[in-house]
Formats: sequence, C-alpha cells, structure tokens
Amino acid sequence: MTPRATALAASALVFNAFVWGVSWWPFRELQSLGLHPLWSTSLIYLFSLVCVMLGWPADWRGFTQHPQLWLLALAAGLTNLGFNWAVTVGDVVRVVLLFYLMPAWSVLLAWAVLGERPTHASLLRLLLAMAGVLIVLKAPDSPWPVPQGIADWLALMGGLSFAATNVMLRKLEYTPSASRMMAMFGGGALLAGGAAILGMASGVVTAPLWTTAWLPVALGLAVAFLLSNMALQYGAARLAASTTALVMLTELMFASLSSALLGAAEFSPRTLLGGSLIVLAAVLATRK
Repeated sequence: MTPRATALAASALVFNAFVWGVSWWPFRELQSLGLHPLWSTSLIYLFSLVCVMLGWPADWRGFTQHPQLWLLALAAGLTNLGFNWAVTVGDVVRVVLLFYLMPAWSVLLAWAVLGERPTHASLLRLLLAMAGVLIVLKAPDSPWPVPQGIADWLALMGGLSFAATNVMLRKLEYTPSASRMMAMFGGGALLAGGAAILGMASGVVTAPLWTTAWLPVALGLAVAFLLSNMALQYGAARLAASTTALVMLTELMFASLSSALLGAAEFSPRTLLGGSLIVLAAVLATRK
C-alpha cells in the first residue's frame, strides 16, 4: 500500500472510533426526548439494516447457507445493547474502560472457539487487564471490587460480547461482507427491541414517546453508525489487525475528552490507574 492509501485507511478507522467515542451524547439526548437507549438502538440499527438490504438484496441468503451468522447476530446484538445502554446511564469513562476489557476476553474466547491456545504473553495481558478492572471497580465505600450498578454490568457484558463478535467475524471471514453486516445490524435491532419490550413489561424500560422532536437526532446517529461501519470495513480490510486494534483505542480518547468537556465522567486516581492497566493490556495485544 502507498502511504496515502495507508493514511486513508487509518483515517477511516479513526472516524469509526470517533463515532463510537462520542455516541453517548446523542443517546442521552434521545433519552431526554423520551426515547430509551434500547428503543433508539433498535430503531437506528433497523434503519441501517434496511439500507444494507436495499444495497445488497441477495445477500440475506447467507443466513441459510451459513447458519453461524445467527451467532454473530447474537454477539453483535448483545454488544450494542450493553454498550449503548451503559453509556447512557453510567459514567462514560468508566463504562468505556470496562468495555475495553475486550482483549482479555478475546484470549479466552479464541481458545474456546478458534482453538488458539493462549501464550505466556497473552496470559500476562489477561492478568494486566483483570488487575485494571479490579482497581476501577473498587469503590471507596465497597469492601470488594465488584460491579456497582447496572452500567457496570452492561459494560462488562458488552465487552465480552464485543470479543465474541470479533472472534465470530474471524471465524466467518469467508462469508459475504454484506451478510455479516446484516447479521450485526439485524442482531442490534432485534435484541435491543426485544429487550425493550421485556423491559416495558417489567417496568424497567419506559414506553417510547412518539414525537418528531427526537427524529433528527436519531436519523443523524443512524447515518453516523452506518458510515462508521462502512469505514471500519474499509480500514480493517487494508491494515494489519494489530494496527486496526491500536487505532481503535482512540475511542478511549474521544470518549474521555467529550465526557470531560460535558461533565459526564469522573476522573479519580483509581480510575486513571486501573484504566492505564487496561489500555496497556490492549496495546500489548496489538504487538506480536
């Protein structure tokens, strides 16, 4: 690749990381306008799914030819359900740090699904990441480093599901790209919508306020997610996996800066120390 092509691919990945890093703000805006993050996630991904199906109408047949795409849909759906809900109701930096425990989960899932036995270096990264998480979770008023609320649990679940998504993408790399995109967008739409309906029945999720006030925000976020997914597909296909993983860590920077400017995160020495260990484990995961 030429330097210009490499820079373009890296810029595409940075754009993807930017969209994810600042997505917490429009999700909170939508919630303030009467649309719970589960409902907004379902609607946004339904819009993206329709766009992909209009562009590649024949690739839905991949689900009958490759049934494992349903597992990708499940993993991607849980990822978006967990992350989007967590950043809406929790401390943004804390949520993103717990979500980026993903490299540690990848070690275990790649061993179980792909048969990749962990090396001494990968086990070291796992220990570093786990130590960072324990430090982040250790609240001053709690004797044990355990999740403190629904945002923590959702972030941890989202990170585990994100690792499963990446493992399934590697396992299904022979399938059509549009089929994988349909699986990811369809999983996000179906699982978030299903969770919203169950949440309404149990009183956890409020009914959507059907108004045009949130329509511009939802439409803008849907287009941003669709473009960011296309940018990810473009950049990841042209750069080494290690480079892709390293560039994607800029999401932490975008999330931290935006939440600090808008007062949506609390920076404590404990969070900074634990976050440093998690980021270090993620950076080491990009190196051979």
